Amino acid sequence: MMSNDIKLIPYGISNFKQVRRENKYLVDKTMYFEKMERTGNFLFFVRPRRFGKSLFLSMLEAYYDISEKDNFDELFKGLYVADHPTQYKNKYLMLHLDFSQVQGDIDHIADNLNNYLSVQCELFALKYAKFYPPQLTQLLQITPTGASKLTLIGNLSRQLGIGLYLIVDEYDNFTNDVLNTKGQQAYHELTHGTGIYRELFKKFKPVFDRIIMLGVSPITLDDLTSGYNIALNITMHPFFNQMLGFSEDDVRQMIRYYQGVGALPATVTEEGIIADIKPWYDNYCFAGESFGKEPSMFNSDMVCYYLSNLVEQGRRPKELIDSNTMTDYAKMKRLIEIDKLDGERLNIIHEITENGYIYSPVVSHFPAERMMEFGNFISLLYYYGMLTIGGVRGENLKLVIPNNNVRLQYYHYMLDEYQTIYALPVTDLRKAFDGAALDGDWQPLISFICQAYHDTTAVRQLIEGERNLQGFMNAYLTLTNYYLVAPEMEFSHGFCDFFLLPNYAVYPMVKHSYILELKYLKTNASDTEAERQWTEAEQQIKTYAADKKLQSMLHGTQLHPIVVQIKGYDLVKVEEIQTYII
Repeated sequence: MMSNDIKLIPYGISNFKQVRRENKYLVDKTMYFEKMERTGNFLFFVRPRRFGKSLFLSMLEAYYDISEKDNFDELFKGLYVADHPTQYKNKYLMLHLDFSQVQGDIDHIADNLNNYLSVQCELFALKYAKFYPPQLTQLLQITPTGASKLTLIGNLSRQLGIGLYLIVDEYDNFTNDVLNTKGQQAYHELTHGTGIYRELFKKFKPVFDRIIMLGVSPITLDDLTSGYNIALNITMHPFFNQMLGFSEDDVRQMIRYYQGVGALPATVTEEGIIADIKPWYDNYCFAGESFGKEPSMFNSDMVCYYLSNLVEQGRRPKELIDSNTMTDYAKMKRLIEIDKLDGERLNIIHEITENGYIYSPVVSHFPAERMMEFGNFISLLYYYGMLTIGGVRGENLKLVIPNNNVRLQYYHYMLDEYQTIYALPVTDLRKAFDGAALDGDWQPLISFICQAYHDTTAVRQLIEGERNLQGFMNAYLTLTNYYLVAPEMEFSHGFCDFFLLPNYAVYPMVKHSYILELKYLKTNASDTEAERQWTEAEQQIKTYAADKKLQSMLHGTQLHPIVVQIKGYDLVKVEEIQTYII
């Protein structure tokens, strides 16, 4: 039984004071407070969902809140700012707006926003009553709208010399929902002209001494301000590349802490955990200047999800991807499909999925009406965490799929597309996976997927070609949990098309593993070309099968080296290649 003294992982908890008072594990990010103060008074910052934004803002609120002055030592003991406090520590009255709370009927979003803001202003007045004349509460009650209540608080605060700090979390949450569900016109009415949200944003800068706004994309900010910089965008500033997320060193320190207190199974090692999670959660970089100079970042939410399972249940999670991320994928999918997915955007999705990267600059801001243009659309994928910086080439960034977690989301997107064209009987496919994994009967599985490729005739122009065929194959191979599908894995100085790595920690009953070499021939290829290609594929896969690294990853399963040859849309030949490994 775990000791109550062991720090639990704050998975799903975004309240900093709760984390500290319940003695939960915290990765220190307070060193960024002084950097933010030096950078500017009005800041704007974008990161993908589930990257620790809300917890960071809660921590920042507790640090600057004048009402938490007496609690500073309790809340910040052992953290960077305890020894390096800034001049603005506990100097402000804080208004924290979380626009993900603006819920309800989407057709009455203006009323919902007004009601939310009114409540927040009245709660602010109650919290900080001792700093204002007693009449403030009464004045707020007779002030008709949330925006006018905010103006009243701002005017009175200036007269009294009171400093105000505004925190806006999920600033674009409900506007993205409007864009997703109601379309461009409803969104435009909120964010342009005399729209309620636009009018509200006009009031922020005159009222507050400091502002920090966080969200998942810069679209709404551009529309609200029409290009006027209400705040300095620090999203891609190298000073703040590691402000959210965990570095590998952060993750290793967490692992060592739980090993030290005996909270991890004895069979689990630090290197084993890192090897398990790195391909799935790591590899984010948010500033071109930081690439190659700073370590890549892990998705903090995913790391906490994994380690909380390991600590609390004594085993890694059965699914390496938190199911909550699929909700985020669904939101992203709806957003990129607004007004129907056109051919260019569809081609971009396919290119990224098949190659793993695309070259493009990242646009710092763009209006919603132009977000589907080539560069803007790619930038949107970057802001959503579907791409990250993987290199710099001249004026362009090499934007890459960060990890397997995100790669699966692309494959799911393609699967959804394929399924609308040719509805594959997934239940039969799962039976084929059972036979391949448990009995070594791989022929039905390969035949099933190749037949699906043939029958998806409506997208032949989209998927014809070797890279596209690999993307199609990969999308369907990822439908099983028996294997961790590793495309383009390096063995013996070559790259194997697919390695179906047994997910032995979750499915120890899997007895068979596979490497696949996929060969594509154009429809006009000659028999001689086909024979030469097949001979080369045989030699390649024999070399891969003999690789010592591959052998060490099999965990007692029987390896099946399979070569698949397809001409045009038709399966020409498929065989298991006999190898002799000493």
